[in-house]
Amino acid sequence: MDRERRLAALFDMDGVVLDTEGQYDNFWREQGRRYHPDKPEFHKMIKGQTTELILKNYFKGNVALQQQISRELDEFESRMDFPYFPGVELFIRTLQKHGVRTALVTSSNNKKMAHVLMAHPEFTELFERVITADKITRSKPDPECYLLAARELQMEVDVCCVFEDSFSGIEAGRRAGMKVVGLATTNPREKIQDKVDWVLSDFTGCVYDEFIGLMER
Repeated sequence: MDRERRLAALFDMDGVVLDTEGQYDNFWREQGRRYHPDKPEFHKMIKGQTTELILKNYFKGNVALQQQISRELDEFESRMDFPYFPGVELFIRTLQKHGVRTALVTSSNNKKMAHVLMAHPEFTELFERVITADKITRSKPDPECYLLAARELQMEVDVCCVFEDSFSGIEAGRRAGMKVVGLATTNPREKIQDKVDWVLSDFTGCVYDEFIGLMER
């Protein structure tokens, strides 16, 4: 690959940029315990999906309960902490210095993003585009969100790299025809390594040349 060719890095948010999955595990584990006691791994089953899809698939036909869970989730997210994973901010800024385009692609909605932006106003510098659940009609593992990010950046899919942690997100990146980096933050390395092009524990020590090496494969 010509090193002068423009590239794009598309980042999932929870479990990739922000170390928040443990907090969500607590919330959805409680919903599973209350409403789906037959599914002890409920909090893992819904990883990477939009809230709308979770409510549709697992609380179908009970509008009152869907509304209740949605309200509880909104309140929960308003009180969340949003810590970065080690090294991620530096890595993104390094990519930008080398001309790599960046976008955030998340299953979270605009209301959740408002809370995140209050904690991290620098997101407006780190990401040229933000794709939320409110911009798409099909949740991951459908590739719609990543294809939309590429279009908004005016980049071809073969120069885009997806950074994901969940199985559904990894599949979405694959189905979009993009390179995929898997973060072993939500699932063990051995569970994702055969599904991605590169596995990271976090972004500590991650350098631009390694990213370029991946994109040149």
